[in-house]
Amino acid sequence: MAHAPQTFLDALAVRTWCGLALAALGRAREEIDAINVYPVADGDTGTNLYLTVESAATAVEAVFAGYEAGADGGAPSLADAVRAMAHGALIGARGNSGTILAQLLRGMAQVLAADGGAAHSGGEGLRLALRRAADSARLAVAHPVEGTVLSVASAAADAADGAEGDCVTVARAAHRGACEALAATPAQLAVLARAGVVDAGGRGLVAVLAALVETFAGEAPALLTTATDGAHARVDALPDSLAGPAESCADGADGEDGGPAFEVIYLLEAEDTAVARLRRRLDALGDSLVVVGGDGLWNVHVHVDDAGAAVEAGVEAGRPYRIRITHFGAGDAHARVGERPLRERAQRAVVAVVPGEGLAGLYTEAGATAVLARPGEPPASGELVEAVRRAHAREVVLLPNDAELRHTAAAAAEQARAEGIRVALIPTRSAVQGIAALAVHEPGRRFDEDVVSMTSAAGATRHAEVVVAERQSWTMAGICQAGDILGLVDGDVAVIGADVTETAVSVLNRMLSAGGELVTLVLGDDAPEGIAEHLEARVREAYLAVDTVVYRGGRQGALLLIGVE
Repeated sequence: MAHAPQTFLDALAVRTWCGLALAALGRAREEIDAINVYPVADGDTGTNLYLTVESAATAVEAVFAGYEAGADGGAPSLADAVRAMAHGALIGARGNSGTILAQLLRGMAQVLAADGGAAHSGGEGLRLALRRAADSARLAVAHPVEGTVLSVASAAADAADGAEGDCVTVARAAHRGACEALAATPAQLAVLARAGVVDAGGRGLVAVLAALVETFAGEAPALLTTATDGAHARVDALPDSLAGPAESCADGADGEDGGPAFEVIYLLEAEDTAVARLRRRLDALGDSLVVVGGDGLWNVHVHVDDAGAAVEAGVEAGRPYRIRITHFGAGDAHARVGERPLRERAQRAVVAVVPGEGLAGLYTEAGATAVLARPGEPPASGELVEAVRRAHAREVVLLPNDAELRHTAAAAAEQARAEGIRVALIPTRSAVQGIAALAVHEPGRRFDEDVVSMTSAAGATRHAEVVVAERQSWTMAGICQAGDILGLVDGDVAVIGADVTETAVSVLNRMLSAGGELVTLVLGDDAPEGIAEHLEARVREAYLAVDTVVYRGGRQGALLLIGVE
C-alpha cells in the first residue's frame, strides 16, 4: 500500500520504517521460517526477526508517546528515535539472525545519532549508517561465514557506497545490492545449495531494506518470494538478472554435520573488558557465537552442549538476565538437510519455568525448554507461549513451578492450544516438584499416561524453601522481623530462625517426619558454605534409606530449595 514518502531521515521516518519492516516480516515470517536451514534448521528465523523488529518498533512508539504526553507536546529527534530503535532491538533480539539484526540497527544508530542526528539526515548519512551497520555486525560474530545475512548486509553497504543522491536513491541501491547478494548465497554455502534455498536471515534483511525503500519512495519495491517444493522451499521469483544455478559448494561447510545441543541467549550487564574475556570463553564452548551491544548492556547468543557453562560464563562476566535456553532436540535441529523434512516437529516436549541459571542448565540437559524467572521478574504469558513454540512439538507438558504463575501458565496453554498444539498444564508449585515430574517423563508413552505419571510424581513431592525475610510481618509461625531466616513448607512459613543452616535442618526434620525416600537440595548463590554437606550428614544419621541429591541453582531468590519424595 502506497503512503506519503519521507524525503529525509528524521524521527518520523524511523517510526515509519519500523512499522513497515514489522509488517513486511509479518507477511514473510512463515516463508522465512520454512527456508531456515543455517546455522540450525530449526525453522524459526522469520519469527525471531519479527520479534526483534517488534521490540524495536515498540521502543520507538514509546518515545513518541512520551513526547506526546509531555507538557510542550513536542516530537522526538532523529537521535532519540534511532537510539530507541537500537535499544529495543537489542533487548528483544531473538535467535542468531535477530541478534545480528540488532547489531545492524545499533551500527546505524551510532552514525545517525551523532551530533543529534541533524548532520546525517540525508543520503550521505544513510550511506555511512549502512556501512557502519555491516561492519559492526561482522565484528560481532566470532567466526563470520559468507552466504549469510552478513554477506547480504555487506553487499547492501557496498551498493549504497556507490550511490549518489538522496535517501531514496541510496535505499534503492542498498536493496538491490542485498537482493543480488541474497541470490548468490546458495553458491556460497553448500547447505543452502542442497536445500535449494537462499539464506533465511538474508531474506529477512532484504524485507527490512525493502521497507526502508518504501519509507522514502512511498511504495515498496518488488520482493523476492519463495515457493514450497516438497519438504524444502526454493527461490521462485528472482529477477532474471539475479537468477542462476544453485551450484553446490565443497563438502564440509559449517553446520552440516551435527552441532551443539542448546541455544543460549541472555542480556548481560557487564564492562567491555569482561565481555572480551566472555567472548573467548564462549567461543571455546560452542559455535554460532554473536555478542552485540555496548555501553554496559550486551545481548549474548551461542550454541553449546553445556548450557550451564555458558550461563556461568555470563555470571562471571557480569549480570545475565532474560536468559533463554532452547534444546534443539537430538537428531532434529542439526540433522543433515535432506535426511528429514524441514521444520519437522518433535512429538512431545516439556517447557518449564525455573528460578535460577543452574536449574535452567539442569532442566535443559534433561531435554526441557527452560524459561528463566528471576526474582521480581516473572515471565508473562506471551513469553511462555513463545517457549512452547520454540519447543516445536505437537504435544507439550508445561511446568510453571510456581503457584503464582498458575493463571499465567493457564492463559499461555490456552493460547498454544488455539494454535493447534496439545498442551497439558501440570500445576507444579516449586522447581523441585518440576524436577520430580521431569524424572519420570517418558516421551514414548501415550501423552495422557505421561501427564498422569508426571503429575503424580510432582504431587508426591513436598516442597520447602529457606529465605530471608524482607520486612516485619505476621506468619503462620508468628511475627518475623526483617532479616530473619524463614523456612516455608508447602508455601506456608513453618520456621522462623536466626541461622540459615539451623533453620534448614528444622525444616528438613519437619518434612521427613512424614516419611520420604529422596531429598533434593537446590542451593542458591547466597547459601552458606557447607550447608549441603551438613544437611546430607543429618539425613544419613537420622533417616535410614533416604538418599540426597544436591544441585546448584544460581541466583534463584531463595537461599535453599528442598524437595522430599
